[in-house]
Amino acid sequence: MVRGVWAVLRVVSYEGAAVWKSNRPRAGGFAALRLRCTYEPITSGSRAISSKAGALWSADRMPEVTDHLDEKQVRLLSEMCIVIDENDSKIGADTKKNCHLNSNIDKGLLHRAFSVFIFNGEEKLLLQQRSDAKITFPGCFTNTCCSHPLHTDSELEEKEAIGVRRAAQRRLQAELGIPMEQVKPDEMTYLTRIHYKAQSDGVWGEHEIDYILFMQKNVELSPDPNEIKTHCYVSKEEMKELLEKAKRKEVEITPWFSLIAETFLFKWWDDLQNLKKFMDHDNIHRM
Repeated sequence: MVRGVWAVLRVVSYEGAAVWKSNRPRAGGFAALRLRCTYEPITSGSRAISSKAGALWSADRMPEVTDHLDEKQVRLLSEMCIVIDENDSKIGADTKKNCHLNSNIDKGLLHRAFSVFIFNGEEKLLLQQRSDAKITFPGCFTNTCCSHPLHTDSELEEKEAIGVRRAAQRRLQAELGIPMEQVKPDEMTYLTRIHYKAQSDGVWGEHEIDYILFMQKNVELSPDPNEIKTHCYVSKEEMKELLEKAKRKEVEITPWFSLIAETFLFKWWDDLQNLKKFMDHDNIHRM
């Protein structure tokens, strides 16, 4: 079953394990980097970024960049993501479109995201293959669900990453059709965060601080074909086989999933009943 699902033969292009570089060399690595933009606090009913930030990103308001894209996915580009600095502190909000344009990413625009890993009772990991309609990394295999918390009161709440976990519940229902009562936020284990940057193509890319969420539960699935092309549960051995296929460029894997799989995934997978010892909420892993 898994072999059939893996029949994807395209070559992915991204800045794997790329280091986010500022436009000016500075000593001290990531700790010394600061975004050269200013966001005005967002007040109730306002979604506008400050004029300084708008001038910096320039918003690349070019209708032609979305003309050939899926209509439903284009509508989602108006969602407001949480813009952050390199320490994951909120500094404003911007559209999903602006957050994923390489022209803005190259200037440092960074947003908050999450990656969910759901394991069933047999400790198999639920994977999805992103639909061909997706704007970034279409057709790539990835973890159970990957998306962004929105700039809303409920998803901005930071205590114990509850806002991020609420966003994960929302997207698990939207993408995979999992009933929300089966994926309650308090059942998700927030492990740690990674910071990565990757280009999908010449126009679109990702630059995120990504919250890693684990959960073990048998869930009901009814995937949205506009979001997900295929899905399957894999064992550790099958996951390792998929990674080898990706190295041989026989299949595509999203860059964030590849980074997590090559660094943390298997040690966490080996001890699903004792994940608390792996929780690290103080550090952001730069990858």
